[in-house]
Amino acid sequence: MGKGKLAKFAEMETFENVFQYPFSVIDNVPFDMKGHWHEQYFGNDHPIVLELGCGKGEYTVELARLYPEMNFIGVDIKGARMWTGAKKALEEGQRNVAFLRTSIEIIDRFFDTDEVQELWLTFSDPQMKNAHKRLTSTFFMNRYRRFLVDGGIVHVKTDSNFLFTYTRLMTDLNRLPVLFCTEDLYHTEGLDAETRKILSIQTYYERMWIERGLNIKYQKFRLPHAGELQEPDVEIPVDDYRSYHRPKRSGRDTAK
Repeated sequence: MGKGKLAKFAEMETFENVFQYPFSVIDNVPFDMKGHWHEQYFGNDHPIVLELGCGKGEYTVELARLYPEMNFIGVDIKGARMWTGAKKALEEGQRNVAFLRTSIEIIDRFFDTDEVQELWLTFSDPQMKNAHKRLTSTFFMNRYRRFLVDGGIVHVKTDSNFLFTYTRLMTDLNRLPVLFCTEDLYHTEGLDAETRKILSIQTYYERMWIERGLNIKYQKFRLPHAGELQEPDVEIPVDDYRSYHRPKRSGRDTAK
């Protein structure tokens, strides 16, 4: 691990808005704030919104700025990336922002029943070879149900045709109430005020995808508690990772 990452990890240990519980920690140290985020951290009863796979935390920070009447928690396992958003939130005195460094596979260990109102999945890895690893799979939807309010909203923003198609098939098959769906967010007319509001937020990766000519896709749907979820059994064309001049990443880059 480089000196820069080590320095960021060390500094994050001092951040009051960061909670670090990877697998190795949570198995030995229970997360006592589960079910108590409102009173023990935020100090209010405002709705809690999670961004799963928050990367550098840009989207979490910007959402918190746009919606001061809500609380936001960015979740990711990559601590060196998360440092950027966590530090910015501290410097700007954003009291409605927190960050949780952990694996999303165990996200239900940190939030209790009905503790979260909305989820954001921004530019998640499409995981084209393994459905159980897709953040919009029924495997994860069942986990989200354990802490998301009944009918809570799930936002999906992606550059991936594969993930967008898969998610649409999943919502259709399970008859989940779809509130909005577009294959080209920035060229769709007649957007409502709330959807136009989020157009002002663009992450580093989103700007990169747009510059490479990719359409940004967006879906918003509700996740009711009732009903057994079924996994779509449909062959979906995979994304061409050689398109749009994307460089081939080495194993070392992929591991970062």
